[in-house]
Amino acid sequence: MASVPLLRTAEIIAVGSELLGSTRLDTNSLYIAERLAGLGIELHAKAVVGDDRADIAAMFREALVRTDLVIFTGGLGPTDDDLTREVVADVLGLPLSIDDSIVKSIEQRFARRGMKMPPVNVRQAQVPHGAEVLANPNGTAPGLLIRHDGHLIVLLPGPPREVNPMIDALCAGPLLECIGTERLYRARLFVAGRSESSVEEAAQPLYSKWRDETPPIATTILASPGQVELHLTIRDPDREHAQVRLLHAQEDLHRAVGEDVFSTDGRLLEEIVGEHLVARGYRIAAAESCTGGLLMARLTDVPGSSRYVHAAVVSYDNEAKVDILKVPRALIEQHGAVSEPVAVAMAEGVRALTGAEVAVAITGIAGPGGGTPTKPVGTVVIAILIPEQPAFVRTFSFVGGRSMVRTQAAQAAMDRVRRLLQSSAR
Repeated sequence: MASVPLLRTAEIIAVGSELLGSTRLDTNSLYIAERLAGLGIELHAKAVVGDDRADIAAMFREALVRTDLVIFTGGLGPTDDDLTREVVADVLGLPLSIDDSIVKSIEQRFARRGMKMPPVNVRQAQVPHGAEVLANPNGTAPGLLIRHDGHLIVLLPGPPREVNPMIDALCAGPLLECIGTERLYRARLFVAGRSESSVEEAAQPLYSKWRDETPPIATTILASPGQVELHLTIRDPDREHAQVRLLHAQEDLHRAVGEDVFSTDGRLLEEIVGEHLVARGYRIAAAESCTGGLLMARLTDVPGSSRYVHAAVVSYDNEAKVDILKVPRALIEQHGAVSEPVAVAMAEGVRALTGAEVAVAITGIAGPGGGTPTKPVGTVVIAILIPEQPAFVRTFSFVGGRSMVRTQAAQAAMDRVRRLLQSSAR
């Protein structure tokens, strides 16, 4: 059996024409990537390919050039369009033969359900010469592990309930034996209220210093509506040394980005806000218009949020603002529903209605219609009331479609609550 060098890099190839449509997603790669990272194996690429012999072969050949470990998911079924097994064997120049023990196992699986195995299932018993058969306790298609010319190739079935336990077994066995002493260690910082380019400008001077160190720290910046993430990765055989390096790097970044960093341990913004509320014994209530309850939905996604989430009003219609929140009608007529005076009145109304210590109001134009030259789509006003602080109110201009505007509005409101609660604790 061919020897295999240390595994440092991997690529995942998901096979199946159904994955190229709009109704089925490749979720296997997410789980596999997480498990590989725990072993210090970096995922360099992942791809989806249809049930086409030439396309699968071309993608496999490219993967063999790039990475040490290639993992296939899907295409191991009994039908003519299940091609993974045959294509891999062909590319590697390995003959296929029927493994009678696999045939017997499949027959027994059908028999346990009172059925006879269709002859077509014999196809699943084909094994490339020299391959190791991987048990699949949850399906008929066994996996395969091939050591070939300095690479490790793994073939797994497609259903997640079959893939997950099989990759767990691989990570505890054959893959664990091929990774040496180095591991990957990661750290993250979450930033709100700042653009990706602004975060990059503040953090970039640190990157070159880390790249020149031994071992180097790799950095990645990711942006989503209202949030920027900084990911740090180091490969090191010494866990304690790696964690100290990452901690110092986190501290450097935190100083560079400042109070816009809201998390260095993976906690979400809604968790951070909840902890601040609990620490002060405050309850929170919200009056939401354009966000339609999105802010409170995120807060209540956190287990135990009943300790601090008190009540909410979705005052989407102006009449609801007047009737429920007691916003003066004249205020709406004079300034418009999307205005700072109305947002403050909404916050005051929900605080009076519920008795919560912290009150948040969001009113805006999410689009696609409703904008004007003076108040275009994306205009959102946020008002927040916190004990012993002056009322906060600000007009924001968000970009993107309706969903993105709503997401950014809820994120901005939550982040401002965080900042106000932090300042009140000083």
